[in-house]
Amino acid sequence: MSYQKNAEAQGIVFEKQTPGYLNLCIKSGNQLLTSGHVSDLKGKLGDGTTVDAGYQAARNCVEKILKSVWNTHGTLDGLRVIKVLGCVNSTQDFTDQHLVINGASDLLHVIFGKDGDGYHARSALGFAQLPTGAAVEVEAIFEIVA
Repeated sequence: MSYQKNAEAQGIVFEKQTPGYLNLCIKSGNQLLTSGHVSDLKGKLGDGTTVDAGYQAARNCVEKILKSVWNTHGTLDGLRVIKVLGCVNSTQDFTDQHLVINGASDLLHVIFGKDGDGYHARSALGFAQLPTGAAVEVEAIFEIVA
């Protein structure tokens, strides 16, 4: 099964996006670099927002990223995930950012394969605040391999 079909099997619907103020995904050479995509979930991890909710929020960010990548590249096929940066809106004493961002990595592993093109480098960081009060923001870099 293709990566595109894997994503569709996860319920991700791909539709043309209207360009906005910033480019959500830009091609540079053989790479696709995405802007940060924020979760629909608002809140702060460690202050009423659970790790499970944050995990789903990180997954939500990757769904948005994949839609932006599709709008730029036309397909998810022929891509390799290189790097993921996960930002978690969290309290100063919250230390499970990595568990939250697993929501992003796990979805990429399902779509691109954990041992293949979905095996990526990653950072999971805590932030005092994110734009619009979002619980999570994620950005990614993909390599065009085919």
